This record gives sequence, structure tokens and C-alpha cells, in this order.
Amino acid sequence: MDIVTLAQAAETVETTARGYGAIGYGLAAIGPGIGIGIVVGKAIEGMARQPEMAGQLRTTMFLGIAFTEALALIGIVTGFIF
Repeated sequence: MDIVTLAQAAETVETTARGYGAIGYGLAAIGPGIGIGIVVGKAIEGMARQPEMAGQLRTTMFLGIAFTEALALIGIVTGFIF
């Protein structure tokens, strides 16, 4: 094998690996998306049951969304690393 053939093979592997990184991030984004939906749904349900607690529930909901969104950011970083 000559050097040109090896370079072409390495380029093919790199392109394929980049595609797998995108698929990995897509899969990593599913979990936080579902988690945020559950957090918001339960917060709205709690506000409907006890309207006087709406302020505290909203604050807790935003904290839950922030922590859940951190999982998506970790997913995108690992997609770049691996």
C-alpha cells in the first residue's frame, strides 16, 4: 500500500466517525428533551392543584430545566471529544 491509499482510508474513517458523533448527540438529546417535558408537565399540574404555590413551583421548575439541559450540553461535548 502506498501513502495515498492510506491517506484516503484515514479520510474515510474520519468522515464515518464524524457521522457517528452526530448520531450520538442526537441520541443524547432525546433524554433531556423527555426530561424537560416531564418537569414542565408536572410543574403545571402542581400549579393547577395549588395555585398559591405557583411561584415556588416555577422556581423549582426552572432549576430542574437547567439541570436537565446540562445533560444535553454534556452530550454535545462528548460528541466532539469522541
